[in-house]
Amino acid sequence: MGLLRPTALQQRVTDLSPELLRRMGVSAILLDVDNTIASYTSHQPIPGAMEWAKAMGEAGFRLIIVSNNFKKRVGPFAARFGLDFISFACKPFPYGYLKARRRLGLRCRDCAIVGDQVFTDIVGANLCGMKSVLLTPIEPEEGFTFRLRRFFERGVREKLARRKDILR
Repeated sequence: MGLLRPTALQQRVTDLSPELLRRMGVSAILLDVDNTIASYTSHQPIPGAMEWAKAMGEAGFRLIIVSNNFKKRVGPFAARFGLDFISFACKPFPYGYLKARRRLGLRCRDCAIVGDQVFTDIVGANLCGMKSVLLTPIEPEEGFTFRLRRFFERGVREKLARRKDILR
């Protein structure tokens, strides 16, 4: 389960505290967009997400958005949050994560990926030696590939929920 194992589990991005991130030993947060800071059908952040991001910045964490989606979708969110971004990141391949790390001028172990998908966000984090926080998706996706991934993810999430070595 090593490649599928997140460092921490949280319900929503707004539940993620500076204390938990400090326990993880990170100084940067790489944020996904869809089902992380917004539902995948919305062009608006979830309630409290912008305030949470501002509070994380004030607590000393550096933030950047890293998404597989296109610039047309990711750019407006980054602008609203006042953050830099990497679009079309090709997750789970390390390309986008490593590009974000370089922009931040940090080591991989100093970064945490925050996202809702085991097979993209968490696998990608583990491939490049970053920490990760797995969130519960905000809403179910409708596409066939998403439904297929969520089907396989269900068993993994059930096992993760029982593990005692994952931070919460």
